[in-house]
Amino acid sequence: QVQLVESGGGLVQAGGSLRLSCAASGKILSINAMGWYRQAPGKQRELVARISSVGSTDYADSVKGRFTISRDNAKNTVFLQMNSLKPEDTAVYYCNLVWVVVAPMALGDDYWGQGTQVTVSS
Repeated sequence: QVQLVESGGGLVQAGGSLRLSCAASGKILSINAMGWYRQAPGKQRELVARISSVGSTDYADSVKGRFTISRDNAKNTVFLQMNSLKPEDTAVYYCNLVWVVVAPMALGDDYWGQGTQVTVSS
């Protein structure tokens, strides 16, 4: 009922930039928070950034000042602008949508994207 499509990952040199996008489709009435998580090999998935329905943002300390999260509510899309990338940013990045309410029954649930690989070379 809700599909998420992530895009924008790839290979970049240290110091470079990438912009991730996650677009949700379906009979969506509203989305609460939207966020990005990442998981590096052998590590647990961790929160990178999140944005509330009213635009309040929260970032992991490791990305503050380098990453910017934003959302387009009209297009049900969340973005992650990643600047000054470091090799330690290498991971699979997942978008997460919190409490997506869909028609016609106005039921809510959380959704995850399929993941997009970000690789930063030194």
